Amino acid sequence: MTEAAVPPPVEDGAAPVTQEVGEGESRVLLSIATTALAFLIGGLVVFVTGHNPLSTYRAIFDGTGLAWLIPGVGDRSAVASNLQQTLVYMTPLVLCGLAVAFAFRCGMFNIGGQGQYLAGAYAAVIFGTRWAGIPGAAHIVLCIVVAILAGAIWGGIAGFLKATTGAHEVISTIMLNWIAVYVGSYFFEPPGPFSLPYAPISNNIFDSLHLPVFWGDPQLQGLHIGIFVALGALIVFWAILNRTTLGFEVRAVGFNPEAARYAGINVKRNYFLAMAISGSFAGLAGAVDLLGVQFHMAQPNITVISQVGFLGIAVALLGRNTGVGVFFSSLLFAALAVGTAQRQLDASIFSPQLAGHLSEIIQGLVVLFIGADLLVLSIWRARKKVPIKRMLGAG
Repeated sequence: MTEAAVPPPVEDGAAPVTQEVGEGESRVLLSIATTALAFLIGGLVVFVTGHNPLSTYRAIFDGTGLAWLIPGVGDRSAVASNLQQTLVYMTPLVLCGLAVAFAFRCGMFNIGGQGQYLAGAYAAVIFGTRWAGIPGAAHIVLCIVVAILAGAIWGGIAGFLKATTGAHEVISTIMLNWIAVYVGSYFFEPPGPFSLPYAPISNNIFDSLHLPVFWGDPQLQGLHIGIFVALGALIVFWAILNRTTLGFEVRAVGFNPEAARYAGINVKRNYFLAMAISGSFAGLAGAVDLLGVQFHMAQPNITVISQVGFLGIAVALLGRNTGVGVFFSSLLFAALAVGTAQRQLDASIFSPQLAGHLSEIIQGLVVLFIGADLLVLSIWRARKKVPIKRMLGAG
């Protein structure tokens, strides 16, 4: 049986996108169009508040450190520090984006990346504060492995429920998110088993477990080797989907589960495995964040600060559930988050407090427009039917 045996479904009366442009090209065009539209509307919001959108976006760009990639930039040390922060924030976003994207490829919507991320972080901090006699490198590997397993179990629960009872994964993963939050409250609030006796926080992991920083000052949170873990995960994601029987089955189920079942594919098994693999990516994100940045678990991190798992949904949607797309969309969202932070953004140009909301507005608009991609396609097609003079308002 070849991959063509299970073609993607096409709605009645709707022409496939590939009739106008290639499938990959259409994804890129849609992502670029929706992102540009989100930034345009964000610029209008900035204008309404009495600021210059161009100056604001320039200040945000300067704060991201991406100018380091441009030859001849002024203070390269300051720009490099900003870029390091962007890449540090990007690292868990890549992994959480993959967690959502893999489930999407099997036709499931994984809303539970946050819970799976927390499960991985819990496992990493519990194992990272015990057994001091284990050598540092082996201990790091142990923490990462148990975090991957914890995330896989947390995601696999939703896949198991869908496969055995038909429970929708959106509902079950949302519930599992809250269960993860309350498990963390029990673990890390006094007198929880892993909290300090006087504060809702865990012990710090051993210094030997901190992921090595290879670019920048470790005291100022330089770029750690977790970025290579994320890049490796992108390769694993691509290899599983495109070079394994499991990946073919996952994509076949995502295209049409009934046709896949008719072709002899075990749909229920793939539901479970897809969610477990998705959870493993998010659990890995929790471990990398814990070992590379946080070094402990605190109650505010669980309930307020750390929302990277939810942002992974936007990353996967904008990246069209592809490895390359997830890479660039995670870079975009990380740059937005870092560029609008109070530490990076010039307050004389735009208030960092307002910029944080601007970042959230742009993220929300991206998700909204990605969800309305059929409308964007219709507008794109319609512009070909309207004469240029009419579009310009000429007679």
